[in-house]
Parts: sequence; C-alpha cells; structure tokens
Amino acid sequence: MSTDIADIVTVVNWNLELNGKNDPELRRAAQEKVKALKPDLLTRQEMWGADADGHTLFNDDKRALGLEGELGPDSCTAIFYTPRLFAPVRDWHQARGPKWVLAPTAMTLRYLPAGEDAAPFVAASRHDNYASATQRLIETEWLTTLADKAWQRPDGTWLTLPVLIAGDHNSYPEPGVAGDPPLPVLDEIKNRAHRVHRSYIGPDGKRHMDIRPDQTLRAENLMEDVARYWATAPHGSPKAVARTVNASLTHGPDARVDRAYVTPELLPAVTGVDVIEVDESLSDHHILRVTLDGQLLGGILRQAARDAPRD
Repeated sequence: MSTDIADIVTVVNWNLELNGKNDPELRRAAQEKVKALKPDLLTRQEMWGADADGHTLFNDDKRALGLEGELGPDSCTAIFYTPRLFAPVRDWHQARGPKWVLAPTAMTLRYLPAGEDAAPFVAASRHDNYASATQRLIETEWLTTLADKAWQRPDGTWLTLPVLIAGDHNSYPEPGVAGDPPLPVLDEIKNRAHRVHRSYIGPDGKRHMDIRPDQTLRAENLMEDVARYWATAPHGSPKAVARTVNASLTHGPDARVDRAYVTPELLPAVTGVDVIEVDESLSDHHILRVTLDGQLLGGILRQAARDAPRD
C-alpha cells in the first residue's frame, strides 16, 4: 500500500451550459470556479466543441485545471482526474445511437494510493436525453451495465467493480427525503412541451413526473444517490439535497436533476455532499460536490479485491 494516500478525495460534477457558450471570458470564469474547488475527479456535461481543432478547448481545460482527462464521444461528456491519485485502466466508449442520444464517458480508474493489489473502479459522466422519458429510461437501463463490469485478478478469478456515476439526469429523484425539492406539479409547469419532456404516461393512463431513472439506478440496492444517503446519514446534512437547477416560470420549481450515484460498498467512504450555486450568467446548473475519505476508499478497494470471485 502507498503511504501517499489522500485524506480527502473531492469529486465534482457540473453541467457547464453549452461549454461556456463560445465566450472565452465565461469559460475562464468557469475554470476558475472549478479550480477553486480543487477537484480530484471531475465529471462534466455539455462539452460541445471540446473536440474541435485538435481538442483545443479540452486541452485548455486540462491545463487550466491541472488535470488529465477523457473526452467522450462527440463531446457530450467528459471525465477529468488528477494523475496524483488516479490512473486510467481502460475506457468504455459508448457510441451515440439508439442507446444514447448523448453518450456517457465511462472508464475504469485505479486509485493509486490503494496500491496495485486493490480493485480499480468504474467512473462515468452521463447526460440523459432532454426530451424523452422513454429514452431516459432506456439510457439508464443501459447505464446499469456499468455496475456489471468485471476485472480479472492475478489468480484468474474475476471481481465485479465498484461504480461512481454522476451527471445531469434531466429527471427527478423519487420523493422521500426531507429537504429534497418537491416534485413539480405537472399542470403548474407553464411550458407545455416541457410537461411532456419531464413526464411519462403511467399504467393508470395519467402523466406522472419522471422519477424512473432514479428508481432504476436504486433498484435492488444496485446503487444509491449519494445526496439522498448523506441527507439521512447520522453525521450528514439535509443541505446535500439542495437544488441543482433554479425555478423558472416556464420549467417549474427548483429541482435536483444533477445527481451522483455509487454502488453500496463505496457509501462508507462518503464524508460530505453539497451544492455550490453559480450565477445563471455562468450556467443553468449548479455544481455538485462529493467528498470521500481517502483512507476508507483505499480500504474499500483493497477489500473488493479480496471479496468472493464473480459467479
């Protein structure tokens, strides 16, 4: 085991609107905003144009933030990481198409301080479809396959890897946690198209606000919403479930559409979840931050490597 283990590992998620709207000053302000949070792992959405001109904008982000990174297919999403703590093992490129309107960036990362014998884990940045609840459900069902990725041990047996997923889900969490923004009331959303975009027709023939992606990820104890977990943890805070997008006259009330999920074995490492609000001139989404205990994370990954082989 390495002795250079981090006390705190900071994970940040942000959908920076239109990747800075082609405004160099806005992009620079966004970079400074993120840099001040000192992320060790950063998941981003709306990376539009980051692949143009030989990845000029993407490389600029990496230099400005002092991070390495992986830009996903068609610049939909990206993952940045500090090489001091993380090293890429492989990627899981997902092409746009029937499965994904906006393809996620997914990769297996090794947490270096845990040592070579520890299990790596899967990290993903996702951006669900904006307009179709049906498509979001399909995308989420496919996203669950990331929780079925395996890694071969030196002895030839296989282990199933822990997973961390963050992004813009364009849907709502299932109600049930005090402090969580309430679900919008369908008839009170002024924009009629948005009513359709954020709802689905249930078995009763009526439209319901879309919580199915959240329900799917949390089904069968597959994953947990870290904000939901931290809001109800003994030493947690209800501020974990703060809004990530502001209310608007057309789209309805405050909402928590940006969320992070982990497989259960990673939950004990969570030490904090909060939302850093940004001015709407910078982005229409706020920043989600999750902190992990580096010592516990290392221990969890070492234990994962010793767990029973995959069936």
